[in-house]
Amino acid sequence: MKKTLGLFAAAMLLVGGVAFAEESMLIDFTLLDADCVSDENGNSTQNKHTVMDYSVSAGATFTADQKDLMKTSLFLPEWEVVLNSSAKNVTSLADSQVVAAPVKGDADQPFAGSKVMGVRIVFPTWNSNANAKIVPPFDIPMYEPLSSAGDDGMRQPATDEEKASGKTLFEDGYGVVKNVGTLKAIKVTTLGMNFPHGLYVLLKDNDGVERRYFMGYLGFDGWKELRWNNPQYITEIRNREIRVYPIYPRGIPSVKFSGFQITRDAAHIGGDFIGYFKDVSIIYDKALLTTDRDIDDEDLWGIIGKKEKNRQNSEMERFGNKQVNRYLEKAKLAAEDEFTTSLNPASTSGAGYSNTNAGNEK
Repeated sequence: MKKTLGLFAAAMLLVGGVAFAEESMLIDFTLLDADCVSDENGNSTQNKHTVMDYSVSAGATFTADQKDLMKTSLFLPEWEVVLNSSAKNVTSLADSQVVAAPVKGDADQPFAGSKVMGVRIVFPTWNSNANAKIVPPFDIPMYEPLSSAGDDGMRQPATDEEKASGKTLFEDGYGVVKNVGTLKAIKVTTLGMNFPHGLYVLLKDNDGVERRYFMGYLGFDGWKELRWNNPQYITEIRNREIRVYPIYPRGIPSVKFSGFQITRDAAHIGGDFIGYFKDVSIIYDKALLTTDRDIDDEDLWGIIGKKEKNRQNSEMERFGNKQVNRYLEKAKLAAEDEFTTSLNPASTSGAGYSNTNAGNEK
């Protein structure tokens, strides 16, 4: 706790101040493979590090067995494709999806043999501006405590080592970066397929404000690192506007990954879009400096801990309600593909043939 709270020492220098640019992996899709919660065939269905139990938001009418199934994670097939109104139709809604795409083991890449995000989006074939967002199955929590999960997807109590790390569950490549001041650059590693569509990265800050960043067009073939550079980034400290904030109490400025956006211009080819994404990284100025304090403010007042606990509970409530509604909708899906016949199976073939011919007789 002291290590984390040391970040609040000295003045908070947001949108300016001494530049301590750092590079961090925001999200690495190769980390999101399934490794827990096996189905009836013994295949893993969820990602252990990011699995979340939303049965806490379910009512008392659900059985214990049903609540055991109420788990989801950032496992890639759980991600969604959200089409805008001009792109929505029955075919596009049914076929647009996200999958875990395996990279060949002999590929000339350091992540050969891993699984990256594969996306299929069905855009309109007629002249129409359209776009689609690729979003996680739930809003990635910024304040979820770091803890491990078992093979059944159940979270275990945090160990002393996990508590002492001062980190939250979705840091270190799972969607959240803490202590972010001014963004200097964003990088996306993607495999191009010569599509002329545009790519945006969507980020959300700790105030819940979402911003999008244009990375460029996907009209190339092969792996490439697309980069966005902040055009308003000022390297000369004397030209920056320095804002000084109270040292305590304030939350740590953070960003989280909220998705990609693919845009298709009306003048460009429509139909199927296929894309692959490996990771998203950011370069940023630190928002806060780390120094030692003579008094442990948080242990004395507990203001930040209470604030973060309230935010965490709020995030879990919204996430849980959404997932429970999806579980109910999935439970109502028709499981049958064929009708039960009312005829004798041995006689249906001949009867059907005779009927067809009878209808064609002159």
